[in-house]
Amino acid sequence: MSHGPRSGLSAVSAALLAMSRHLEVRDVLKTIVASARELLDAQYAALGVPDDHGGFAQFVVDGVSDTQWKAIGPLPRQHGILAAMLREARTERLADVRQDPRFEGWPAAHPDMSDFLGLPIRDGDEIIGALFLANKMRPEGEPPCPGPNGRCGFTEDDEELLTILAQHAAIALTNARLYERSRELTIAEERSRLAHELHDAVSQKLFSLRLTAQAAATLVDRDPSRAKGELQHVAALAAEAAEELRAAVVELRPAALDEDGLVATLRTQVQVLDRAHTARVTFAGHGVRALPASQEEAVLRVSQEALHNALRHSGAARVDVTLYRRGPGAVLHVRDDGCGFDPAAIRSAGRHLGLVSMRDRASGVGGTLTVESAPGKGTVIEMEVPGG
Repeated sequence: MSHGPRSGLSAVSAALLAMSRHLEVRDVLKTIVASARELLDAQYAALGVPDDHGGFAQFVVDGVSDTQWKAIGPLPRQHGILAAMLREARTERLADVRQDPRFEGWPAAHPDMSDFLGLPIRDGDEIIGALFLANKMRPEGEPPCPGPNGRCGFTEDDEELLTILAQHAAIALTNARLYERSRELTIAEERSRLAHELHDAVSQKLFSLRLTAQAAATLVDRDPSRAKGELQHVAALAAEAAEELRAAVVELRPAALDEDGLVATLRTQVQVLDRAHTARVTFAGHGVRALPASQEEAVLRVSQEALHNALRHSGAARVDVTLYRRGPGAVLHVRDDGCGFDPAAIRSAGRHLGLVSMRDRASGVGGTLTVESAPGKGTVIEMEVPGG
């Protein structure tokens, strides 16, 4: 479809707003590609983020089905037209990419492309990506590109519009990278703080436990009664160390909760897991108000445990996480389509799957936890907290 002046401006504005809304790099890349393809009426669009080894760290396409994309094979290398855009930092507008002397072919499953418009995405002097479009859509009845006059279907106006889009894409992509970097630093700081807390809380107790155990070992043959007393002391020290360890961990509220709140933290957690695992992991949040700090942390910890079980143990192909409001409180719902288990064997399965820990977390903040499962039927874990 072609955009008139008013609809064109509206479409560009909508595309720029969509890019600015996302904070995750992958989401920004997908939005850029989809916006470019729609704005310029192209059949295909793609964006590659180069790595330092002649390939692409990320490569996102639009207009190609998942089945086609899998059949195409590995990510492309920086060669041919893509290399020219990255190396020479100039726009390429071609009537037929297949006739260009730099064209080096493509895999058998690759869709056929003719007219081509591509340009680099720049952040200052650094080229941070290559954005390109192929196969300008034609009104019904017009011949396919390059057509009898040999001209490219993409016009100078298209090139100008894509240049504007690429400039804003550079800003959105840079902001997303900075956000992810800050998130990594926050996680690193939290891990460092955790290490110090655990060291201070437990190391002295463990040192005492070790000395007492050594003393008991030397007394076993010589003075069994004293050895027995030392072993009782070992048990007491071990219990104290375990309690201090638990207290130290409980007191460490995740930094992301304070910064972003429960809904945003859960959404980010799910997005990361969705990228890291072959299973599809989704999140939906509906009308949840801020909860007391202890309840938000308990919900987050239970969700982490439930997701770990589903992704590591159940063989699930899909895991859906939902958080919704119920009265002044909230309900966490984690459903997977994995192998499930027999609730009748809950005593043995419970500890293996962390169900005891999850129930303790729920009850510790005045909430409840229910588990529904059956062999081959998946698992549903639901936690409700009362709010406050």
